[in-house]
Amino acid sequence: MSAMSLAPSKMQMKKDASVQNSGGAAADMTRRMICGGLAGMIAKTATNPLERIKMLSQTGEHGLQSSGVLSLYRSIIQNEGIMGLWAGNGANLLRVFPAKAVVFSSNDMYQGLFRKLTKTPEGQNLAPFYAFFAGGFAGMSATACTYPLDFARGRISGKLAQQGMNKEYNGIIRTVVVSVRDEGFLALYKGVTPTLIGALPYEGIKFGTVAFLERSFPTEEKTSPVRKMVFGGLGGVMAGLITYPNDTIRRLLQLQGSRGTNAEYAGYFDCVRKTYQAEGIARFYRGMTINIIRMAPNAAVQFGSYELLKQLTAKYFG
Repeated sequence: MSAMSLAPSKMQMKKDASVQNSGGAAADMTRRMICGGLAGMIAKTATNPLERIKMLSQTGEHGLQSSGVLSLYRSIIQNEGIMGLWAGNGANLLRVFPAKAVVFSSNDMYQGLFRKLTKTPEGQNLAPFYAFFAGGFAGMSATACTYPLDFARGRISGKLAQQGMNKEYNGIIRTVVVSVRDEGFLALYKGVTPTLIGALPYEGIKFGTVAFLERSFPTEEKTSPVRKMVFGGLGGVMAGLITYPNDTIRRLLQLQGSRGTNAEYAGYFDCVRKTYQAEGIARFYRGMTINIIRMAPNAAVQFGSYELLKQLTAKYFG
């Protein structure tokens, strides 16, 4: 047998290189997904008490005359104990890990596609317009994958237990089972329309704001996690301010038909109409103050943790 026959062909060498490249790309995508998921879990756990107060203020399912932050905080402690501040966090973490894994990794993927379309070099920041749509598409992708978990979290966190009574929705499995038994399987997708509608501008504004700030304040050094935290926090505040009314509507839709809730809506616009007729425009912004207080550290920790985890794991996937 000749030496020529033993040597790999050019075609085989190209095929092997292609397999190695695709394997490396898959490993890098997996790394980014894990980093994104962990970043989301860290941020959500740290800010869940603020999230719980915000959701109770939004839904009005607390039986109190005042929806003030201190009143809700005291009521949660009295009725459910200190761990009541983390009610729904289990469902949140189950939802957040895949959701943020998809958001951050697919945002990187969409940004890569836009870089190719616009011929933007890898080291140069993408224009905010394209960063907005990359983030928005990433948010919609994550929502489509994880919505039932968001629904379960909404039911657990959106109702306050009354003294002497057990919570109707307590734990992910029980919440899903009770909801499906009482209202059917499609109940798990109540509120999905405003969630999908809101995902594009919400994530788009966050990532677009970060891109705008990075282009406005360029640096020759590698992006630091602290820099990402500051820009991410500002992006979260902007997104929260602009999309908050839509978030209120989706929470109201998630709770309709649940035990102890009498409100019924024919759909998204019917919910908007009835809510406005009942309490006016201010109803859509109930709980917004605590949401802004929550969003700044939440988004900051997300972006900062993701950047830090990416940098720490990059050497293993170089």
